[in-house]
Amino acid sequence: MKKLYGLVLILGLALVLAACGSNDAANPDTLVIGFVPSQDSDSIAETVEPLAKKLSEELGKDVESKVMTSYSALVEAMGANQVHIGFVPAFGYVLANQEYDVEVILKSIRYGSGTYRAQYTVRADSGIETLDDLEGKIWAYGDQLSTSGYLFPANELMEKYGLETAADLENGFFGGSTQTGGHDNSILAVYNGEADVATTFEDARTEIEEEHPDVMEKLKVLDFTAEIPNDTISVTADLDDELVKEIKDVFLSFNDDEEMLTIMKEVYNWDSISEASDEEYDVVRETYEKFRENITIDDL
Repeated sequence: MKKLYGLVLILGLALVLAACGSNDAANPDTLVIGFVPSQDSDSIAETVEPLAKKLSEELGKDVESKVMTSYSALVEAMGANQVHIGFVPAFGYVLANQEYDVEVILKSIRYGSGTYRAQYTVRADSGIETLDDLEGKIWAYGDQLSTSGYLFPANELMEKYGLETAADLENGFFGGSTQTGGHDNSILAVYNGEADVATTFEDARTEIEEEHPDVMEKLKVLDFTAEIPNDTISVTADLDDELVKEIKDVFLSFNDDEEMLTIMKEVYNWDSISEASDEEYDVVRETYEKFRENITIDDL
């Protein structure tokens, strides 16, 4: 009986220790940072390693970087606590917050601003001069949870032309569409004549300028959308508040670290990092609310 009682105590202790270990959602032994490529995924995986290492050193905790296949995959991974810190665009954040209570803590600053615009890019010799001329053309976008690549331009076009569903836009107004997986790939699709228009962040042509130095002459900006809040650094709902504060402070310290700023610039064209609040993304919520009168998340 004593042996049995001792075994029960040991098993109980093991269960308690396991609960406090790496499966602890509030304070995991290993933090995972999730990225979605705006460029070649292999390149991003290699580029962000020093960032993960620096974060690990500052937090005194193992940190892994994970490059996801899409924004929806990143959102789902954060909902399942498989990714704890996500570099999530505005629309992806709104959905992650709505579905999984993901919390925004920081945002990017580009060119001194916390907002940006999406742009429509076409070939300079295409004869396309206005948004009206896009009817029947092939549309390239990176990801359906991309705020600049999809949500804002799609909402704008659906409102402008009285379209009821995403299908009406992609295969009604447009002659077809292609999801490219990244802003640079969308620009390349237009450059190579595989699509007629790309919707991306401003100005994504620079993403391929090194390999295609004539891109600025071959492609032109047709139009811009309304202002969009910049990308976020967001965290899962279950993380301990003190740990979240530490994560936030470390990222903000990168503003004084040239190596880290260079990485942020290479990965997402971030010039610096600033604090962010959930209310700043209400304009995206309002756009999505109007948008989802005509589209459900299943369409994405």
